[in-house]
Amino acid sequence: MQTQHSYWLAFKSVYAKDVTLAFRQRAEIVNPLLFFLIVITLFPLAIGPEPALLTRMAPGIIWVAALLSTMLGLDKLFRDDYNDGSLEQLIASPYPLSLSVLAKVAAHWTVSGLPMVLLAPLFALLMNLESQSLNATVLTLLIGTPLLSFIGAIGAGLTVALQKGGILMSLLVLPLYIPVLIFATSAIDTSSMSLAYGGQLAILGAMLAVAIVAAPIAISSALRVSVS
Repeated sequence: MQTQHSYWLAFKSVYAKDVTLAFRQRAEIVNPLLFFLIVITLFPLAIGPEPALLTRMAPGIIWVAALLSTMLGLDKLFRDDYNDGSLEQLIASPYPLSLSVLAKVAAHWTVSGLPMVLLAPLFALLMNLESQSLNATVLTLLIGTPLLSFIGAIGAGLTVALQKGGILMSLLVLPLYIPVLIFATSAIDTSSMSLAYGGQLAILGAMLAVAIVAAPIAISSALRVSVS
């Protein structure tokens, strides 16, 4: 029981530190949201204001914007800790590195993914989505954005020691995002036809469950290889 309590304190301290730093540097929260909003706003201007066309393209537009917005802060997920030596202390800590990694990914999702989920109704209205599609959009973002953070953190761990590793990280991560993009947009498309989309959500949920268990271990291994 005491060990579980100490693990929770270690998790909470890493999580609180990252969230506090993000709120002090508010650009880390504002920039992804602004990027998300700008991308969604540009598409109607480019393809025209026809409601039927916007509704048909909305799932792909929203999810591509969410995917790219999530990647904005990934390059700094471990880099600041690497530069100031904190990452080596986390590796040498008596607590599992995967626990600290899980806390850092949770903090990244809190400041980048959660605001997109909360503002999803507004963005969906901009794309002329109906109420049933709006519910599917919120649910897919709620399940899918943590998954994007976990997958992206693997690439961030592999490139943390590289100068200007953002491009390489994008090349590593973007192909892994494709299944999430497919099932999320499929769920929104299916909901727009008033059909059941629970199967797509179940697959996304299963992928997230696997990521919660396996991704911290993979990220920890990537960080150890990068630091060594």
